[in-house]
Amino acid sequence: MKKSLMAALAAATLVLSGCAAADEEVAPEMEETVEETVEETEAVEEEVEPAPEPEAGDIVAVATEAGSFTTLVAAVEAAGLVETLQGEGPFTVFAPTDEAFAALPEGVLDALLLEENLEVLQQILTYHVVPGEVLAADVTTGDVATVEGSTIAVEVGDQVTLNGTATVVTTDVEASNGVIHVIDQVILPEGVDPATLVE
Repeated sequence: MKKSLMAALAAATLVLSGCAAADEEVAPEMEETVEETVEETEAVEEEVEPAPEPEAGDIVAVATEAGSFTTLVAAVEAAGLVETLQGEGPFTVFAPTDEAFAALPEGVLDALLLEENLEVLQQILTYHVVPGEVLAADVTTGDVATVEGSTIAVEVGDQVTLNGTATVVTTDVEASNGVIHVIDQVILPEGVDPATLVE
C-alpha cells in the first residue's frame, strides 16, 4: 500500500513538474505575442488620426449651402456685392430668409433686382451688414452702425429684434470671414421705401 501511494505521489510530482516546465517554456512566448499585439495596436492608433472638421466657407458660400437664402444670394449677386462679402471682413450679416423676402409687397423684389434700381438694392443689402464679428453673446440693446452708413436699432429681450420689426430667429452661423444671424423680415434704412419702385 505504501509503495503504491509513494508511486502515485511520485507520478503526480512528475506531472506537476512537467506542467511547471511547460509553463516556463510557453509563458515567455505568450508574453512576446501579447507585447507584439499591443505594439501593433498602438501603432495603428497612432496612424489613424481623427479627420479634421471642414472649415466654414465665406459668408456667401455658407448662405448658398444653407439653402434658405436663395433670394438673398441672388440679390447679392445682382447688386455686385459677392466679392465684398467674400472679402477678409470680418462681417456680421443679418440675413433675411427666402420667406422674409417673399413677404415684401408684391412686385417689390422684382423691382429691386432691376438694373436701374441697383443703388437702392445695394443700400438695402449693406444695411443688413455690420462691420466686425458680433456674436449673439455680445449683442446689447442700442443702435448699431451698418456698412450702409445708418444704424439699426437693436433691442435685446426674450428675443432680439431689429428696428422693432424683424426678429433674430437663428444666431451665430459661423463663416470664415464673419458670422450670420438669421432674421424673419427684411429691414430697411430710414427713408428707403422700395414700394415706390413698383409702378
